This record gives sequence, C-alpha cells and structure tokens, in this order.
Amino acid sequence: MTLAELFPDDDYKFQLRFERGSPADFFAPTARHAELIAERKHWLRAEPEKYSALLASGAALLTEALELAREWSGFGAAASDPAGWSSSFSLSGGTLKRELQRKRAGSETGAPPTSELLALGEFWEADSLLLKPDEAGEIRLLGGCLCFPSSWRLSDKIGQPIEFIHSPVPGLNASIGAGIHKFLANLKPGVASLRHNWGMTRSPEMNHHPDRKLPRLDATAQESEVWLRVEHQALVALPESGGILFGIRVVNHSLAEVKADAVAKTRLIRALETMPEAMAVYKGIATARSQITKLLGE
Repeated sequence: MTLAELFPDDDYKFQLRFERGSPADFFAPTARHAELIAERKHWLRAEPEKYSALLASGAALLTEALELAREWSGFGAAASDPAGWSSSFSLSGGTLKRELQRKRAGSETGAPPTSELLALGEFWEADSLLLKPDEAGEIRLLGGCLCFPSSWRLSDKIGQPIEFIHSPVPGLNASIGAGIHKFLANLKPGVASLRHNWGMTRSPEMNHHPDRKLPRLDATAQESEVWLRVEHQALVALPESGGILFGIRVVNHSLAEVKADAVAKTRLIRALETMPEAMAVYKGIATARSQITKLLGE
C-alpha cells in the first residue's frame, strides 16, 4: 500500500476497509528482519510479563498459530531456531487436531505454554494477538506478544472483549462496532484480511508502551520530530481452534517522506482538518494538528 492509498479521498471517518492478502506474505521476513528481531528479543527478555500474555484458554490457539508459523515461515527449522523448537512444534493432520483437543480440555487455571509464546514472539517480526469468541459470542483477547504497542498495555486488555478493547476510541463502537464483530465472526480460512491504521507521533521508536513516557506531539513540534506511524494489520482465521490470529506490523514514515507524496500530503491535511476533536485528543495530536498541517503545507 502506498502512502496515498493509506488516506481515503474523503473527510476523516471510521471505515471498514479490508483487502485480501496472503498470510504467509504478511508474516514473511523483510529487509529489516535482523533489526526487528533483535529489538523484539530485547523487550521480551527484559520484561516478558509486560510484552506477552497468554490465558490457558488461549493455549489451543497458540498451538495452531505455531503450526501456521512452521508452514508459512519455517518456524522450528534449525537455521532459524538453534534452540531446537522443531522437535516440539512440528505438528500436522491428526496430530495437530489431537493436540488442539488436549489444549481445549485444559483448565483455565492451568499453566499456559509461555515459552512457546515467547519463541513465536522472537520469530515473527510482526506482533501477534490471539482472539476467540466465548460461549456468549463475545470475541475476547486470550494472548499474544505485543513488543511494539501504540500507546496501550497488553495487561489492560487481556481477557477482555473487543468492545472493551475499542472503548477508548471515541465513537468507534457506536459507529462500526457491530460491523467489526460480524466481520471477525465470518473470517474465512487461508486468507489474510488486511487493513491499515495510522497515527502521528514525536518519536520513530517502534515500542510506544505508555510506561516508556516517550515525548508527545504539541504545538512546538518541528518537521524533523513528526512521524506518521502506520499499523499494517492482518486478521487470519484459526479454523481448528475456532480463534483468530491478529498480526500487526508497525512502519514509521518521516513527515518529509509524506510531503514528498503530493496526494498523500493533501489527503493527510484533509484528514487532520476534518478529524473530530475527541478523536484528535485520543490520537494525541489535539494541540499539534494545526502545527502539523502548517508543516505539511510548507
């Protein structure tokens, strides 16, 4: 997706826009692989409880995600995993189904396989979250690795339904909450549903965990300090476990890069100028958007 395609030729509003893509392509290594994996390892090994979580009810989802990682990207191969994960996570056919049944039968209070989760978190460049509908039909976050959060804590959201997770976003649940739920409940296996979300930040850091207290945008921001932060997201059905794999890739673009694309610049200015104040506050740009618009126009 180009920068221009990121912004609709329209006023700012909630939209359910998805593209079809390949899950293997989304999770495939990129040119920044070594850099991204090194940073993921840093955060996961320094504070694993902050950047990963897994409920026992999410164990079956993790097992299926591990098998998909093996299928798509060679997870467990000796070259990519010298610790020898291949002997533990190379499942197929009936073996995978039996393992999923065993995980489903486990108690909610049982010890979740956190070492497996951390291994996956250090293998994929993208963050990965695991969701599943409960008996009442509420889609809940059951686990994942989130090394590069956009100003939220995994610990605040684990176990919660998506409506709760989205509740800080002004007007989202009322506007498209039902549509999101319906879309997630009808995901088809074998394809990635892709979408893209953007924000503005004062730091090109990948990890924007709120505890890090990174500098925030305000009216004093200069061009070199303003970054467009894009989350490229993928939703993939986990048919054996009945869950959903949610992948998130973060890419930062300098304001100079945005300005170099005339269409992207024009559309971003329009989005900033038509964004409701409550949304600007939520995105952390309420006191900076006039300055950002000015910088874009220079």
